[in-house]
Amino acid sequence: MVVTEGDRSLPVLIENAGAAARFAWEEFIYGKIRNPHTRAAYERAIRRFLVHCEALNKELPTVSPRDVGSYLDEQDYAPATKKLHLSAIRHFFDTLVTRHVIMLNPAHSVRGERLQVVEGKTPEITIAQARKLVQSLDTNHVVGLRDRAIITIMIYTAARVGAVAALRRGDFYDLGDQHCLRFSEKGGKSREIPVRHDLQKFVGDYLSAGGTEYADKSKPLFRTTVRKTKKLTQNPMTAGDMARMVKRRMKDAGLPSRLSPHSFRVTTITDLLSQGVPLEDVQNLAGHADPRTTRLYDRRKRKVTRNIVERISV
Repeated sequence: MVVTEGDRSLPVLIENAGAAARFAWEEFIYGKIRNPHTRAAYERAIRRFLVHCEALNKELPTVSPRDVGSYLDEQDYAPATKKLHLSAIRHFFDTLVTRHVIMLNPAHSVRGERLQVVEGKTPEITIAQARKLVQSLDTNHVVGLRDRAIITIMIYTAARVGAVAALRRGDFYDLGDQHCLRFSEKGGKSREIPVRHDLQKFVGDYLSAGGTEYADKSKPLFRTTVRKTKKLTQNPMTAGDMARMVKRRMKDAGLPSRLSPHSFRVTTITDLLSQGVPLEDVQNLAGHADPRTTRLYDRRKRKVTRNIVERISV
C-alpha cells in the first residue's frame, strides 16, 4: 500500500482493529488537531508508520517499541522530521490507549534524536535587498500597489504570509490617532499591530486604486486579478498566491531564488535586535509564545562568524 496525498480511506490496521480504533482515528485526526497544516503532517506520518507495520504483518496491539525505533532508524529523514513523526505516532497511540484499543503506548519509551537548533534555516534577506525589491515594483497600476502593500506589511509587521493572506478589509482600521492591522495567527491567536505612516500610505494607495476603500469589512483585503488584465476579482489571494508573487518579484529584481516570504520575518527580527530593542518586545511583535523561538530568527551571530572567517590569513 502506498500513502498518497489526500487519501481519506482508513488505514488497514485501523479498519481491522474494530469500532474503537476507528473512533480513535477520527477523534485524533479530525477532533484533536485543529491546525490544518499540523493535521496533514501528523496524518501523513501516522499513515506511513501504519503501512510499515502492515508490511510486518503486525496488528495494533502487537506493535512494540522496537517496531517504532526500527521504523525511525530506517527513514532517511532530517532529525527534525524524525521528531515530528515520533510525536505524531506517540500522540496517536496515546489516543488508542485512551479508547482501550491497546494496553500500552509502544512509542512512549522511544527516544527521539538529540536536536539542538541555535539558528533557524530560513535565509535572511538583507535590508539593502529588501529596499531594492520594494523600489523595483511598478506602482503605476493596482497590481503593483497591491504587491507593494503585501510585501511591506510582511516587512513592517513581521507577520507570516498566511496571516497576511487571511486579512479582511475590516482588519485594516483607523483608531483615530493611528491605523492598525489585526492578524489571525497560528494557534487561534489574534494580534493588533500599529501601522507605521509609510505602510498606512501603501495600503491606502492600493485600496484607493482598487476601489475597495469602503468595501464590506468581511471581504478579503488582498484580491486576485483576472489573469493579466490588472483588474481585481472578488476572490482572496491565498498564502500560496502571495508566496508565488514574492518569488516572482524577487526574480524580477535579481535577488537570490532561495529567499522566501519568511525571509522578511528573519530580517525584521534581526534588525530590531541589532538596534537594541528588548527581546521581549520583539517576541511580542513576532507573536512567539517562547523567546527561544524568537532567537532562532536572530542572525547577528552569523555576521560575527562571517567576519571572523574573513580574517583567516591562510
